[in-house]
Amino acid sequence: MFKSCIEKMRTQIQMEVDASMKYLAMAAYFSRDTVNRPGFAKHFFEASSEEREHANKLIEYLLMRGGLNTFNETSYITSLIKVPMVKKLEWESGVDALEEALKLEAEVTRSIRDVIKTCEGDVNDYHLVDYLTGEFLEEQYNGQRELAGKISTLRKMMKTHGTIGEFMYDKKLLE
Repeated sequence: MFKSCIEKMRTQIQMEVDASMKYLAMAAYFSRDTVNRPGFAKHFFEASSEEREHANKLIEYLLMRGGLNTFNETSYITSLIKVPMVKKLEWESGVDALEEALKLEAEVTRSIRDVIKTCEGDVNDYHLVDYLTGEFLEEQYNGQRELAGKISTLRKMMKTHGTIGEFMYDKKLLE
């Protein structure tokens, strides 16, 4: 693998870990007994697991391609992941959290596209580009579409029913 692709992949792995931690913070917030939105908590716990799984897949890919086999300190697997400090720990509403999640997913998608752009350019790493395009991009776009739909539905429910609309939507997320 080319160094530029390895570095972009390392950045992407960290972005996936960061997203996982942000979703974990959202899940913890909605799990609080003072907030009590188990549907939102479930949704964000699942999103956290999904992002962590993405990081795992990218690490496995780098291992398969030999991108982590050189013997310098920055190539060690343990140097791949830095646990981020999550800055935001509370959200005004479910809509607020879902909107933040949509922005986060758009950032992750842009980052994946940046890896693809770097690795398809002069280095022509077709295998990596195909892997990212086939394995990740479609899932990212579908996830963004799903989040946008949830936001739209929840906004409508809150507009017609107020906070009880969020409560009802939370119950729907448990299904």
